[in-house]
Amino acid sequence: MKDKFYQYIQDLQDRITSKLETIDRKAKFQEDIWKRPEGGGGRTRVIENGNVFEKGGVNISGVHGKLPKSMQAYFKVGDVDFFACGLSLVLHPKNPMVPTVHANWRYFEMYDKDGNIIDSWFGGGQDLTPYYLFEEDAKHFHQTCKTACDKHNSEFYLTYKKRCDEYFYNVHRNEGRGLGGLFFDYCKASETMTMENWYNFVTEVGDSFLDAYIPIVEKRKDLPYTQEQRNWQEIRRGRYVEFNLVHDKGTLFGLKTNGRIESILMSLPPHVQWVYDHHPEAGSDEEKLIEVLKNPIDWI
Repeated sequence: MKDKFYQYIQDLQDRITSKLETIDRKAKFQEDIWKRPEGGGGRTRVIENGNVFEKGGVNISGVHGKLPKSMQAYFKVGDVDFFACGLSLVLHPKNPMVPTVHANWRYFEMYDKDGNIIDSWFGGGQDLTPYYLFEEDAKHFHQTCKTACDKHNSEFYLTYKKRCDEYFYNVHRNEGRGLGGLFFDYCKASETMTMENWYNFVTEVGDSFLDAYIPIVEKRKDLPYTQEQRNWQEIRRGRYVEFNLVHDKGTLFGLKTNGRIESILMSLPPHVQWVYDHHPEAGSDEEKLIEVLKNPIDWI
């Protein structure tokens, strides 16, 4: 399974980066192949200063070795070996009318001293973080997510949308990071789902990403915007940074397993602001977004 899924994310990385370069028409992804001293490595691809994408990363990794002590405590296991692979992407568009997007699809295995698999699971999801609210974009993104989920289980969309709303939430701000999408983790073999079933589901969601996001980019990337709207984008990016550094489990896992720091922090935007006690004007489009972020919405 690990070889099969790692091959899938390599292919998906190629598909996604190729499509994004076509849309940007200027910037190309810079590729870094890196090795992890304890075992494994990855392929990082970063795009910067483009026509459409100010900064973005589409990274894959496959790492293995002894599970660090800190993660042993987290998973409540003893001295075990592990393998983890995944694709993680974050795209920060230049135009504030185009939303930031995040996605991740991953697979994890743990082994006993004889090399036998003692646990394995899939995880992942995709979510949208706009700076200005276009309800039709939110509906399109969520409908694409639901369509992918419904092919495997009619309950998946509502379950994983709810988890996404709960996970991508800045508790210290009492607001969601964005408009949500899907978030699933610890997807293990059960009476109703084999690991092959989970593989088919996760890859279905992965395959849906371009359909969910690209139409939004194409619709919004050439809209006019002001410097004030750009400032608002950078203030909201500050919230994105806060979540990734304070709450995000993927960032924590990467740091605690001696992951490549440049790849772990590629999710951070290049230009960001923290303005003291900032509040948008009453009745403005900016305030409209804030009100929507306070409580999750059923978009479809």
